[in-house]
Amino acid sequence: MNNSVALELKNITKTFGKVVANKNVNLTLNKGEILSILGENGSGKTTLMNMISGIYYPDEGQIFIGGEEVIISSPQDAFKYKIGMIHQHFKLVDVFTAAENIVLGVNDKFNLKEVNSRVEEIASKYGFEIDAKKYVYNMAVSEKQTVEIIKVLYRGADILILDEPTAVLTPQETQKLFDVLRKMREDGKSIIIITHKLNEVMEISDRVSILRKGEYVATVDTKDTNEKELTEMMVGKKIDLKIERTETDFDKPLLEIRNLSINGDDGSRKIEDVSFYIRGGEILGVAGIAGCGQKELCEAIAGLRKIENGAICHKGESIVGLPAKEIIDKGISMSFIPEDRLGMGLAPNFSITDNMMLKTYNDNKGPFVDRKTARKNAENLIKKLEIVTPSTETPVRRLSGGNVQKVLVGREIESSPNVIVTAYPVRGLDINSSYAIYNILNDQKANGTGILFIGEDLDVMLALCDKIMVLCHGKNMGIVHAKKTTKEELGLMMTGSLDLAEVKNKEYGKAKDSHLTEKEWNEQQAENENKGGNDNG
Repeated sequence: MNNSVALELKNITKTFGKVVANKNVNLTLNKGEILSILGENGSGKTTLMNMISGIYYPDEGQIFIGGEEVIISSPQDAFKYKIGMIHQHFKLVDVFTAAENIVLGVNDKFNLKEVNSRVEEIASKYGFEIDAKKYVYNMAVSEKQTVEIIKVLYRGADILILDEPTAVLTPQETQKLFDVLRKMREDGKSIIIITHKLNEVMEISDRVSILRKGEYVATVDTKDTNEKELTEMMVGKKIDLKIERTETDFDKPLLEIRNLSINGDDGSRKIEDVSFYIRGGEILGVAGIAGCGQKELCEAIAGLRKIENGAICHKGESIVGLPAKEIIDKGISMSFIPEDRLGMGLAPNFSITDNMMLKTYNDNKGPFVDRKTARKNAENLIKKLEIVTPSTETPVRRLSGGNVQKVLVGREIESSPNVIVTAYPVRGLDINSSYAIYNILNDQKANGTGILFIGEDLDVMLALCDKIMVLCHGKNMGIVHAKKTTKEELGLMMTGSLDLAEVKNKEYGKAKDSHLTEKEWNEQQAENENKGGNDNG
């Protein structure tokens, strides 16, 4: 056994009934390296990591830590062998401080002063920014992630597994995280990253291991490969990774939002005086850190949340106060993908066919529903999005998370809406499936549909969207043309460091001093927009 190997898996197999999640997987993680794990949905990445972290136990195969075979049958065993996993959805107690969360479960008795001191020591060593006394409910997403990472380091982890660590971070926060990971690597830590962002794989990892349909394909040195080659190894065939932005002649606004204000479930203001519009044949992206009001905005447009102030108009007609069903009938499709997509988006015990009918069952005449048409639509959807399922009658709860998401997104698009409000439509999807969704959205755009696209990957938004609106703490920081901006500018706007809306207001103030009327000012801005400059909706 090589002394430089921190972790080795030999012939690991895991099955769930007749489903083979992993089959004879061999994998090595060296000491002091960052290894990325790539694979399509259902390729067995998460199952494999869950066996390393003690959540699952392999049916066959061996696990070696530092050259010695070990048995990992629980998360406690994983901690004993200095393995820690940072999950995509944080597992923190909101009413506890950072220090209290970090020490939780380690000792029954502890000295909080000593814990704070140890946390600050770890943070200083690796370059974390953390306030050990701060309560979790007051933290930004990046701060919560920091707590999760320090939590496993506090327990002495030498092997760290990070699941989609940059999914909810700004570009600046991602770079800070990467700087920390590099320092941890220099300190001899061994790190596994699961991510779908190939540009980040190329930037941060030393090697990349690829899984396909539960089986190990290959491990390559990052410096000797590229995004196209990695994708081909993942899917087993050549694929074009370029997002083609469909060029269209923008129609008049289909959806107009004016001075909109919305409260959250706790009564706090989530959207504050936001204005924008979406024209036919246009994709407007919405960028922002998780929790900045995207969810509430979607729900208000779909008629699922009361607005406190402002207007929402569809083709010039107010839809405020209308039932969700009437809004759907007007041609507005909301494809919002919540964390609990089986709770909010789909009926988990229903088949794919029955879930396809949930938005159209009222259209049936008489006591019987038209399952024949619904089944045909389900078959077309399965073929178009390559949904992995035994049949159209399989309950969606039995599908993988990525395939559940395909059913939800596909159902919304199948209703042929004139406005699509879609939030995180590719969350949890592999690269091949993600590009299938992007192509479908571009097809809808070419047909004259107006699309509001809320996403996490700024590279995708810059390639796919025509304009991008940035939200920070529920406020509109400005709307920019995708061809005229950068990830860095978007990141500054997402954190509130740059407010283009305020800049525009100052310019308008100067225009008033120059005796420009408001009408003349607006006409000037419309002309600038047609030339490809900034605009504010």
